[in-house]
Amino acid sequence: MPYKDLHSEPFDETTIFKLEIFEDYAQAWIPTFVMQPYISEIHIFDFFSGTGYDKAGVEGSPIRLLKKIQEHKGNLFQQNVQVVLYLNEYEPNKKDQVKFQLLKASCDKFLNSDKSLKTKVSIRYFNEDFENLFPKLLPDIKKYPALVYLDQNGIKFLSEKYFLQLEKIKQTDFLYFVSSSYFWRFGEGEEFQLHLDIDMKKAKAQGYKKIHRTITEHIRHKLPINSKLKLFPFSLRKGVNIHGIIFGASHPKAVDIFLGIGWKRNGENGDANFDIDDEAQINQRSLFDPPRLSKVDSFKKEVENRILNKEITTNKELLDFTYSEGHISQHAKDCLIALKKAGKVSFDHKSPFVNYDNVYKKKRIISYRVE
Repeated sequence: MPYKDLHSEPFDETTIFKLEIFEDYAQAWIPTFVMQPYISEIHIFDFFSGTGYDKAGVEGSPIRLLKKIQEHKGNLFQQNVQVVLYLNEYEPNKKDQVKFQLLKASCDKFLNSDKSLKTKVSIRYFNEDFENLFPKLLPDIKKYPALVYLDQNGIKFLSEKYFLQLEKIKQTDFLYFVSSSYFWRFGEGEEFQLHLDIDMKKAKAQGYKKIHRTITEHIRHKLPINSKLKLFPFSLRKGVNIHGIIFGASHPKAVDIFLGIGWKRNGENGDANFDIDDEAQINQRSLFDPPRLSKVDSFKKEVENRILNKEITTNKELLDFTYSEGHISQHAKDCLIALKKAGKVSFDHKSPFVNYDNVYKKKRIISYRVE
């Protein structure tokens, strides 16, 4: 998979969608750490930054990050927190690094336009190959609360070694963009297998539309068996190509935030910008076809079975299962309320308490009783 200049043309609709997800997550991630006591610095890494803007002046990830940091400027001063932003842009085999110069000029201009923000934000610019830069910056990623963007452009950047290194870091969340279609076409080749050994026969059995989901699942299986790192896909269709984001984090709060973003973006499946599960066809089936449930209804049916079979007995067990299935707490809550209304399940509160704040923040664990 050769290097491609992703900034030679204006951003397309899918690229903007991807950038908006990156932006949405930064919007939620920044205050999560800024407002915590005893945290004096947060670090954000954008290893494939681009130029700051596209050809039409649409903001890229560095400017979007700076704008989100700017929105929280008051909290930065109130909590006395510094933000360190690492921006890297490198064009292989080019003597004149024009894109890097554009990146530096656009971000410096933004920061110089807000003198007070400049006292709370420092930018460290890099013009290096990712393979060399990542190990250099890994100590900083490990040391501080960190958000990492990896917008890969080339198969070597998807090596499982990077996932395994990030897996060891507990205060780091990352969003990893993957050109998944290339695996469908070339995944059995030596170059691909060298960097990410995936059983492509099994991967292709799930179908082309689900290739990004399948790649994410295969990477999950390469993590240590006791790993706390959770990986979630968000598939992006661009014409005939399927790309996607792999989100990774160890903390349930981070998982809660990302899943919320996904389901807000697409209430039908929560992990794609298109109808990945053919949900539109559910109501178009003939009377002779067996009924098929939507993704949400299938999940609620599974929750009902596990509750009634006493495989899930507490709100914590239910929330953990909900996250593992890539759903938001509202789906589980709706199911529990319906079960209680039907007289199948009881619990001692009006709410089933199946959300992050009750389970992990307030430690309010309640039991569900099967009637």
